[in-house]
Amino acid sequence: MVMKLTNCVDAAVMQVNTVQRPDGLDACWFDTVATRYGCMIQGATEAVLTNLDVLGYLDDIPVCVGYELADGITIDQFPVTAELQTAKPVLRTLKGWKCDLSHIRSFEELPEAAQQYVQYIESSIGVPIKTVSVGPRRDQVMTR
Repeated sequence: MVMKLTNCVDAAVMQVNTVQRPDGLDACWFDTVATRYGCMIQGATEAVLTNLDVLGYLDDIPVCVGYELADGITIDQFPVTAELQTAKPVLRTLKGWKCDLSHIRSFEELPEAAQQYVQYIESSIGVPIKTVSVGPRRDQVMTR
């Protein structure tokens, strides 16, 4: 089973802060905790990471690695209780790559920081990311 990963967590699940993109759209950080939980309950054996190209303008890329609960306790497991409503994301900042990825066709051609981002997400969610996209076209999808 493949779980398609996006850079946003469903707004109905939790309120997510955003960063402003140059095109006026908002980009959400990747939530490794919610994604790991989703992979677990769905029995995902691999994942697809889409829209890697839209992060190319960022110096630093925030990634949610846990939640701070109302009582101040930090957890790294997805809270499936009412605690989620008041939980605040705990972010880790990864280095951005500051370049256009849309022309890249193999994982090995990606800038080192982009490769490290994918590898960090992969290790955090607990399933291999087998496919990465760097644009909307079919030729912008690479298999690892």
